[in-house]
Amino acid sequence: MLGHKPDVLVLDLNMPGGRSSLEALPDVAQRSPATRTVILTMQEDPEYARRALRAGALGYVLKDAADGELVDAVRRVAEGGTYLNPALGSRLATTPEQPSGPPGALSGREAQVLRLIALGHTNAEIAEQLFLSVRTVETHRAHIQQKLGRSTRAELVRYALDNGLLDR
Repeated sequence: MLGHKPDVLVLDLNMPGGRSSLEALPDVAQRSPATRTVILTMQEDPEYARRALRAGALGYVLKDAADGELVDAVRRVAEGGTYLNPALGSRLATTPEQPSGPPGALSGREAQVLRLIALGHTNAEIAEQLFLSVRTVETHRAHIQQKLGRSTRAELVRYALDNGLLDR
């Protein structure tokens, strides 16, 4: 992944293939310990920012503010500082941490998507059943994987079984 050793790496929170950049951060740290990471995302939920910072990111920039903030964030992180979108930072400070784990951490739609994944449906089949685009299903799946800390279909199936999502 890192053939080069950049000072600062900017990663989208949702990488192609459904993999979360939060899953990639340990690889970055191992292969290039001096590389600092800024996450660029559409996710305004403070919980995503918390997870990114815990995973080792030093910057968190929202895509809708990237024009005015991304360069500043990269500079601050390159200088050894941190950067968090100001509006999100205040929400992060006032929003209690959400417990991880059970289906309550998932939205209703995410629970539906997870159930269908666990039942063996493809993204296209899920999209058709729920009247969504395939891209929307992929986005839901990426969010589910991030929230639950699971990356493979087998792990998602095990989670769904353990939490009664297939009993419905």
